[in-house]
Amino acid sequence: TIASMLSTKSLSMRLPIVYRCVFGNRSWMRRHNWYAFFIFSNTGKTRWGGGLHRIFFMKFIHTFGEVISVENLLAAWKEFVKGKRRRHDVQEFQLRLMEHILTLHECLCNRTYRHDSYRHFKIYEPKERDIHKATVRDRLLHRALYRILYPFFDQEFIYDSYSCRVGKGTHLALNRFYSFASWLGENGKRTCYILKCDIRKFFANIDHAILLNIQARSIPDTDILRLLKEIINSFNSETTGKGLPLGNLTSQLFVNIYMNEFDQFVKDELKVKYYIRYADDFVIFSQNKDFLYSIISLLSRFLSEKLRLALHPDKISIATLASGVDFLGWVHFPNHRVLRTATRRRMLKRVNEHNFFSYVGLCKHGNTFALQKRILASYSSTHART
Repeated sequence: TIASMLSTKSLSMRLPIVYRCVFGNRSWMRRHNWYAFFIFSNTGKTRWGGGLHRIFFMKFIHTFGEVISVENLLAAWKEFVKGKRRRHDVQEFQLRLMEHILTLHECLCNRTYRHDSYRHFKIYEPKERDIHKATVRDRLLHRALYRILYPFFDQEFIYDSYSCRVGKGTHLALNRFYSFASWLGENGKRTCYILKCDIRKFFANIDHAILLNIQARSIPDTDILRLLKEIINSFNSETTGKGLPLGNLTSQLFVNIYMNEFDQFVKDELKVKYYIRYADDFVIFSQNKDFLYSIISLLSRFLSEKLRLALHPDKISIATLASGVDFLGWVHFPNHRVLRTATRRRMLKRVNEHNFFSYVGLCKHGNTFALQKRILASYSSTHART
């Protein structure tokens, strides 16, 4: 067994065997709902990431009863209500809080819960998007599910997935972008090419059946799977059986679970080391331009065949940092980054007392001294008129 091998004195001789036992048959582990997290390198230098740091196993052990328990629903409410106490629908729900929670708990216990319809509206900044807002009752359940599922699935995700994850985010992704470019470019001594891609209509094209199959590989509890199916199928985009609503907390987790299949393909099958993904945007770094051209078709084929997604043909580019690479709202150059032209114009046009400090805070993450002066001048003139 793995335990007996780890207890032997000749651990250093048996580490490759342990490695194969843990990772050599992932399909077996997924069928039995076991997951191993293993940090290992043949270098033996722990300070450089080598050596055996830790081995531990994790199995999804949560039950349907834990998800729908009154304790979990109350804990979810405390997290959900933060920053929302002044909203009318939240105040109405809170007036009879325990009654609503107990009724929801009873519906879930009796398997009679049905997801309500969504309220649709649009937002126009930074661009027009369709938002679908669930009722307070349903959003409370989303939060309760998220509290149980997120800690488990987050440990499956690759390090360089940055969207909607605790401890990640846009700014960390931007810093990682520069780290990769610096390492591969050897601080300007070599040319680093960057492949940038975008997935067409990402949220609207998530396939419900594929998403449920991915979740079923990890979650043995059929009642949890039935509840997930009810939430996922509560929304359809233009095509039945496709789409996740922008606005659901669960949608943020579901798209990361969905795209983790792609992340693992890029890392395990294509052996790409320098890769960053943020939602539907991703970049791959290489010193070999031909390699980047060669994998575009492989990426497109995997997305099409396995996930029923497609790359946006107008948003595929290979460029060097010297020519400028547009990623996550910033245009990156070797020694600085600037905001997109469209973003700068929108900020100057819409700056007011409500967003002034947000705009200034955003500007501090790039080389925007001149832009900050213009924002301040625009704000001062607008404020003077009012």
